[in-house]
Amino acid sequence: MGRFSLARQLEKMESDWNQRARDNARYYVATGRDDWTDEEFFRSGQATVEEEILTDMTNICQGRNPRDMKVLEIGCGAGRVTRALAGLFGEVHAVDVSGEMVDLARGALAGYPNAHVYKNNGMDLTVVPELSFDFAFSSIVFQHIPSREIIESYVREVHRLLRPGALFKFQVQGCPVVETSPEDTWLGVAITDEMAVEMALRYGFDPRYRHGAGEQYFWLWYFKKG
Repeated sequence: MGRFSLARQLEKMESDWNQRARDNARYYVATGRDDWTDEEFFRSGQATVEEEILTDMTNICQGRNPRDMKVLEIGCGAGRVTRALAGLFGEVHAVDVSGEMVDLARGALAGYPNAHVYKNNGMDLTVVPELSFDFAFSSIVFQHIPSREIIESYVREVHRLLRPGALFKFQVQGCPVVETSPEDTWLGVAITDEMAVEMALRYGFDPRYRHGAGEQYFWLWYFKKG
């Protein structure tokens, strides 16, 4: 990793995402357009929930009523997906490394008393109450993380907070990129299928399903062993 220590990576993640939030938060959260209206931006978050969660409720809920479930989100950004999660689940707790993004998310969630947003340090979940979470989710976040060490820290932390049997569904960068830099907080480190399986087993998860290995959107279903 050369001169770029883990501490420096975390500092740069926070600094870069704060600057992106100031420049155009909604564009950097969802790059499909740079002129999102409120309605369109949050509708895109609802679409993510419809595509990635409502189609997968058997794995996610495991017979539970969504309104009785506690959900954890990593990388909430400006609250785009968080708001949709709060409309579906009983309780949502979300983190982001950027204080600027967290402020925007809290504003977006002002009408959702069941949603709680925290600024974290970019690699652990110590700011989150030690509840027994029923589901953890992260979308288009880990693909920006510059090191496997940080990703693995999150996996370990999610395992700590999930109840046995619960699912952590998340997406990583699966496309091998030449000369990925530890300084780059936009084009994150790639995770191969083999790495994904090894990482799950190392931290007590069953990597039951995987989709998109070798592609930008590599989805992983990690079920906490219990």
